[in-house]
Amino acid sequence: MKTKKPKSARAEAPATRTWLWCGAALATLAVVFWAYGPAMHTGFLFDDTTQHFALPTASQPLSSWIGPVRPVLMFSYWVNSRISMEDTSWYHYFNILIHALAGIFVFLVIRRLLEWAGAEESSRTPWAAFGTLLFLLHPLQAESVAYISGRSDSLCGMLSCASFAAFLYRRSPAISWAGVLPVLLLFGAAVLTKEQAVALPALFVLTDFWWNPQTPLRSVRANWRLYAILALGAAGAAALFWKLIVGAGAGSSAGFAIKDFTWYQYLFTQFRAIFAYVFNFLLPVNLNVDWDFPISRGIFEYGAIFGLAALLALAAAAWRYRRAFPLAGYGYFVFLVLLSPTSSILPIKDPIADRRMYLPILGLILIAIDLLRRLKVERKLLALGAAALMVATALATHARAEVWSDSILLWQDSALKSPNKVRTHFQLAFAYYEQGHFDLAIAEFQRTAELKPPTADLLYDWGLAYDALHQPELALAKLRQSAVLEATAQVFTQIAKVDAGQQRWAEALDALSTAEKLDPKFAITYVFRGKIYLNTNRAAEAVEQYQLALAIDPKVQDGQHDLAIAQSMLRAGR
Repeated sequence: MKTKKPKSARAEAPATRTWLWCGAALATLAVVFWAYGPAMHTGFLFDDTTQHFALPTASQPLSSWIGPVRPVLMFSYWVNSRISMEDTSWYHYFNILIHALAGIFVFLVIRRLLEWAGAEESSRTPWAAFGTLLFLLHPLQAESVAYISGRSDSLCGMLSCASFAAFLYRRSPAISWAGVLPVLLLFGAAVLTKEQAVALPALFVLTDFWWNPQTPLRSVRANWRLYAILALGAAGAAALFWKLIVGAGAGSSAGFAIKDFTWYQYLFTQFRAIFAYVFNFLLPVNLNVDWDFPISRGIFEYGAIFGLAALLALAAAAWRYRRAFPLAGYGYFVFLVLLSPTSSILPIKDPIADRRMYLPILGLILIAIDLLRRLKVERKLLALGAAALMVATALATHARAEVWSDSILLWQDSALKSPNKVRTHFQLAFAYYEQGHFDLAIAEFQRTAELKPPTADLLYDWGLAYDALHQPELALAKLRQSAVLEATAQVFTQIAKVDAGQQRWAEALDALSTAEKLDPKFAITYVFRGKIYLNTNRAAEAVEQYQLALAIDPKVQDGQHDLAIAQSMLRAGR
């Protein structure tokens, strides 16, 4: 009788490792979902409300979503909108899954770089896992993951990291045409998600130079296939960015036409902003959705010159000690290269934003790994310290996700950290108004107006808050001030609504006549006029007004409902 041969340990080991990897991946994903759990059902916040997915046009076909600006990003939002038009949960699920995918590529990148840095083979995977967990769980990443509009940074970062991983894991030192394809496809997708991915070619060149110290130029020439195609595409990309950024109008949020500051003033400011990012990496206590970061109009203002000196000194140290600390030196330049699209000479209205650190954080993680792995500490103690750090970062991210779970919490946090920022107080006032805290909203509108002369939008919302508190005279005062600054059909219909609430029918009709002259296609004007006619027993005229409103907008609020009432009254002879 034949006896079965026992399975060898070598045969069992691969299967065991596979299960361990799968278990570790699922556990990590569960922790990431827990960390961001508080924000899973958050509605549209801040810039979300102006995005295509939050507008009535969200139901339109894909062709209306896709244009020359960030088509890959818009496609991802379109997919979300097909799954759910109103429930934001799926937007957050997508954001977390994108973040988790980015973590896989970060792991691959760090592990390959540890190999090139000469780390012991047995230590590469643990340190790569540590760096990946730090990437996934650091609270500095919260804005890119918990914020729906933050997807532009996380999706771009994920695709950029995937392209970089494909570059690092090419089959031979000289990249083949087959190897060029995935690098370029992923790079192109990243650029079409967000423009800051244009820094990737510089990262490729830096990598070839840094990790081939004996023959850096030869290493770049060996990858001529990739660099030649990138050079050919650079001309087309330059034309596109000139149109989208350089040629943008003064009202845009980025570009050389911005009037708030010049390109060199923005650069001076970034000498300080970069260290604010580093501080929040080391001690993330000043995370803020809306920084109040003053502009350095001159090189000496706010100590910009010291920031420049520190950056140059660190660059010199990274180069000087590149052989002793290759991964740390490389990480420093990776950090600067990946941050350069938003922290150099291209002016952006907000000089600093947490979400811009999504991928540049990789450079700081490389520095941390290189320094920590050299500590003369017992391995078990080092592992315990790393585990404690991961627990702390997960808890901090969970706490930050709670801030992102509610608009009032978010803007209260920002107002505390940016007490003199007008937009912060305006957003907090509007958050109070949306959630029915009208008295708090009025107080915050007042605070905003004290910081800067109020705009038409602020006065309009302020008037609505007074109206909600049944203070019509104060509401009319604010609405009329708004109309003086910017006469729109919307503000005059609200004036009419308040007057009608006081049964001042003639004044209300006069305001609606003004609204109609300003914008004959504003459907609400006719709905409000119909309501007045209903209340004054003029059913036939009311029917006519509702029909006009529905001809403009078949889904206008109260249109069908009030039309049915008016027709019923007409049939009853009233």
